[in-house]
Amino acid sequence: MQIKDLPYADPGVPDVRSGPRFLLWLGRNQLGGQLKCLLWGLLLQLGIAGLPLGVGLAVQAVVDRDGGRLALGAGLLVVLGVAIATGDAMVHRVSVTNWITAAARVQQLLSRKTAELGSVLTRQVAAGEVVAVSTNDVEKIGWFVEAASRFASAALTLVLVCVGLLLYQPDLGLVVALGVPVLALAALPLLPRATRRADEQREKSGRATELASDTVAGLRVLRGIGGEELFLGRYRAASQEVRRAAVRSARMWALIAAVQVLLPGLLLAAVVVYGARLALDGRITVGELVTVYGAVALTHHPLRNFVEIAMAYSFSRPSAKRAARVLALSRTTTVQAVGDERPTGGDLYDPVTGVRAPAGLFTAVVCGDPDAAGRLADRLGGHPAEPGEDHSSVLLGGVALDGLALETARDAVLVQDKDPVLLSGTLRELLDVPSSGRVTAAEALAAAQCGDVLDALAQASVDTGGDPMRTRITERGRSLSGGQRQRLALARSLVTDPEVLVLDEPTSAVDSHTEARVAAGIRRLRDGRTTVVLASSPLLLDLADRVVLVDGGTAVAVGTHRALLATEPRYRAVVTRETDDEIAGKGGDEPDLVLDTELSRLGELEGETA
Repeated sequence: MQIKDLPYADPGVPDVRSGPRFLLWLGRNQLGGQLKCLLWGLLLQLGIAGLPLGVGLAVQAVVDRDGGRLALGAGLLVVLGVAIATGDAMVHRVSVTNWITAAARVQQLLSRKTAELGSVLTRQVAAGEVVAVSTNDVEKIGWFVEAASRFASAALTLVLVCVGLLLYQPDLGLVVALGVPVLALAALPLLPRATRRADEQREKSGRATELASDTVAGLRVLRGIGGEELFLGRYRAASQEVRRAAVRSARMWALIAAVQVLLPGLLLAAVVVYGARLALDGRITVGELVTVYGAVALTHHPLRNFVEIAMAYSFSRPSAKRAARVLALSRTTTVQAVGDERPTGGDLYDPVTGVRAPAGLFTAVVCGDPDAAGRLADRLGGHPAEPGEDHSSVLLGGVALDGLALETARDAVLVQDKDPVLLSGTLRELLDVPSSGRVTAAEALAAAQCGDVLDALAQASVDTGGDPMRTRITERGRSLSGGQRQRLALARSLVTDPEVLVLDEPTSAVDSHTEARVAAGIRRLRDGRTTVVLASSPLLLDLADRVVLVDGGTAVAVGTHRALLATEPRYRAVVTRETDDEIAGKGGDEPDLVLDTELSRLGELEGETA
C-alpha cells in the first residue's frame, strides 16, 4: 500500500480484544511495508557497521605500505557510502509510508465505527475521548507500527556485528559480544516506571482534551450563565497536571537515554584498553584494533532504535487501548444474525413502548420527556438501546432492524435528531445525498420553507452570481440561525425520501406561522410514505393521521389530535402546557373549553397560512 493508493477499499476487521493485540493486527496487515523497511534498514545499518572494516583495511594498508589493499579499502568505503545514502533515504521514505498508512487505516476504522453508531457513540464514549483517539492517538499508533521494522533491522544488525567480530578478531569480539546485549537490555529495569509515567501523562492529557472539547461545545451556554471563568480555571488546573506529568515522564526517558550513552562509552573504553594491550603483545594488528574500535563506536546507531521502540510502545499502548475500546463498540447489544433481507413495506413497531407507525401514514408521537423522545427516535432507527434498557429490536414489516445489514437498515429508516449537523460545503453539496430520486432539491427546500434561507445565501454569495446553491455553508452552519439550520437539515432529509422518515422535533426552532407551513409541506411531500414525528406542537399533531401518547415509557393512548385533546388529560397537559389546577380554574367543563380554545387557535393559524 502506497500513500497515493489511500484510502483503503476495506480497512479490515480489527482485533480489539486489547491494545497490544490491536497493534499486532495493524503490523500484520502491513507486512509488505514492514519487510521493505526491514531490508532497507539492514542495508543502512550494515553499511554503517561496515565502515570500520574499510577504515581498518585502509589503515593497515598504510602501515604495510600496500597500495593495492589501500585502493581496496577506499573502494569499500565508497560502496558503503552509497549503500548508506541509499538505505537512509529509502528507510525514511518507507517508514513515513508505513506511519501514514497505519494511521490512515485507524482513521478509516474510527470513521466507519462513527458512521455505524451515529449519535449513540457519544452516549457510550465521551466526545473528548473520540477526539483524542482520532487525533493524537492515531499518530502514536502509527509511530509504533513504523518503528517496529526499524527496530528489527537494528537488532539483526547487532547480532551480525557481534558474530562478525567474533570471527574477525575472537579476543576483542568476545568482549563486544558479551557487552552489546548488556547495552541493549540495560534500560529494561527502567521501562516499567517510564511506562507508568507515560500512561499517567496520556491519561491526564486525555482528560484535559475531553474537558476542553466539552467546554468548547457548551461555550454559548457557559457565557449565558457566566461560567467561563469557572471552566477556564478547571482547564488551567488540568493543564498544569498534564505539564507536571509530562516533566516526570521526560525525566525517566532522559535517564534511559543517558544510560544508552554512558554504557557504550564504558564498553568502548574497555575495548580500547584491552585492545591496546593485545596490540602491544602483537596478538592483533593496528588495523584490526581500529576496526573493532570503530564497530563498537558505531553501535550507538542501532542501539538508539531500542530506546525508540520502548518509547513508541509506551506511548502507543494506551492509545491503542483507547482505540480498541472505541472500535469494540457495537451497533447492537444483542447477538443476532446479520442478513441482507430488505423489508418490503409494513408497519414500524417498537415492542418496548408499543408505538406503532402504520405503513404509508403520518404518525405523531407525543412524549412528556424530551430525553425519552430522543431515545425512542434512536430506537426507531435501529440504534442499540442504552445499558439498562430493554434490548428488543424495533420491527419494520416484521423484520428486526438491528438484524439487518447496516446499509440496508439505513436505507429503510432515516432518523433526523433534534440537533442535526450541517457539514461545510455548498448548498448543492449539502443536498447531494443518496436518495430515491422522487423528490427534487427544489421541492424539498420549498416544503421545508427555506425561501428566506436561499435569499440569505444568495446575498452572502461570493463569485457565484447570486446562486444560493453554489454558496458555501460554514462549518455546522454557524453563519445561519437555529431555525434556518433546522429547516435546511429537514430539506436534506426530505430529499433522501426514505421508506420511513423519523423526525425528532423538526420545527422546535421556528415560529408558529413558519411551523404551520413546514408541517403542511411535510404532510404534502410525504403523502403515502411512512412518517413518524416526535413533537408536542399542535400544528404538527393536528396534521397527523394518528397520534400516539407515550407516558412512562409506554404508549397509553392512540387517536387523532383533536380526539385526544378532548378525552385524554395526560395528552392535554403535555400539548397545552397546562396543569390540572390551571384547567380546573377555567370551570367545570374544562375539557370542552380547552378544546375550543385550541381549535380556535389552530383555525387562526391555518387561515393565516393559507
